[in-house]
Amino acid sequence: MSRRVTVLVAGVVLLLGFGLVGSVVPVPYVAQVPGPTYNTLGELDGEPIISVAGRDRNEVSGNLNLTTVGVPQRPLTLVGAVQGWFDGEVSVVPRDTVYPPDQSVEETQQQNRQAFLTSEQSANAAALGQLGYPEKVVVQAVADDSPSAGRLEPGDAIESVDGTPTPDTDRLDAALTAIPAGSAVTVGYTRLGQAGTATITTTSGDARDGSFLGVGILQTPSAPFTVSIRVDDVGGPSAGLMLTLGIIDLVGDTDLTEGAVIAGTGTIDAAGTVGPIGGIPLKMVAARDIGAELFLVPADNCQEALANAQPGLPMARVATLQDALTALATFRDGGTPAPCTDGD
Repeated sequence: MSRRVTVLVAGVVLLLGFGLVGSVVPVPYVAQVPGPTYNTLGELDGEPIISVAGRDRNEVSGNLNLTTVGVPQRPLTLVGAVQGWFDGEVSVVPRDTVYPPDQSVEETQQQNRQAFLTSEQSANAAALGQLGYPEKVVVQAVADDSPSAGRLEPGDAIESVDGTPTPDTDRLDAALTAIPAGSAVTVGYTRLGQAGTATITTTSGDARDGSFLGVGILQTPSAPFTVSIRVDDVGGPSAGLMLTLGIIDLVGDTDLTEGAVIAGTGTIDAAGTVGPIGGIPLKMVAARDIGAELFLVPADNCQEALANAQPGLPMARVATLQDALTALATFRDGGTPAPCTDGD
């Protein structure tokens, strides 16, 4: 065998070996891809994503889709990583940026799920506040062994304790501090717009002297109905803006889309401030693929969004919930919402 043939054969063997190893050996990276989108006005597995109890949901048209990033769970190989680096619709990132090294995958997923549940709470508060509902002390949770179990329910607004008004958490705390633990107190509450009272024997706690009702509470806007959100497979806080808009559409007095397909992303706080998120290039691909007619972009993500603009997908810059509502109103009227610009 000539030297040239020997070198050629050796090269082919090495190349095949490299390809075999590269196709099975995992690397410390993960691939991120455009994830599913969810119409907050629609259903998932036959159940509404946003449910309303205590009043009828509005009849609405169109879509308000939250967008997500998918992370395939199979290990990423060297060959897969190289393919991803050359694919404009895949993002290959160090594994530690998605799954912190001091946490298991399950712990990270649970943390992300908790962030989503917190964003639900903020979305509800922002939506009801925008619609003008007043802040009250609202029950968030009642443990099974709580003295309030069977008497108070999540969503109840606590109006008074033994006749003392409790319009905010400070005054509720002051009223309970003045009552010895173990006392039977009369709690006035509002549930789905109806006033009621409950007699509760208080308990003690470590945080301060006085009485405890044994409930989790939050000072937040309260309406004569309750809103619940069901999207089991989504984690993180980036759905906040679109959930807020979905709630406003379903219980407000304006059809926000008038039949259009709107997509977007962004965190939100109870005051309606829209915050930045990760993975916006992939979320824009997902929005393009569902035929979105407008994509709502958090102001702090505008530069990245401009650098990854998708053909046929107009973008609207939003820094607040009011910005998003203004953008939708402008779009409904046939105008061009305020776009992302190079100055953002």
